[in-house]
Amino acid sequence: MFNTITHSQMYVLDQDEALDFYVGKLGLEVAADVDMGVMRWLTVRVPGRPDREILLEKPGAPAMSEETAQQVRELVTKGAMGGWFILTTDDCRKTYETLLARGVEFTEEPTERPYGIDCGLRDPFGNRIRFTQLKAG
Repeated sequence: MFNTITHSQMYVLDQDEALDFYVGKLGLEVAADVDMGVMRWLTVRVPGRPDREILLEKPGAPAMSEETAQQVRELVTKGAMGGWFILTTDDCRKTYETLLARGVEFTEEPTERPYGIDCGLRDPFGNRIRFTQLKAG
């Protein structure tokens, strides 16, 4: 019936700050940055992977009223609306060291798991991000 998921969404309070974090620090690339009048359609993706994009959405019109948007912004500020996603990497510890040097703040250092090695961080808005080095096989 369905073939794939093409887009996911994360709430951010400032799209320029989000762009600096997701592209400047994490190394993702801009897939789309379009002024649609009532909103800015800003998506990022893993370089060379056009099959999946993350919409960095500022709460507001046209998806919600200003009153609702204010409530969502307050929840984002408290870390209560944090979305999450998981990236994969070939070398979790090396990626961790690279991102640490770029000023990324981690919530968990690389840790051995049954499925591989992974660690956790948060973006400037409280969204949770993990990246994993999967075990071979």
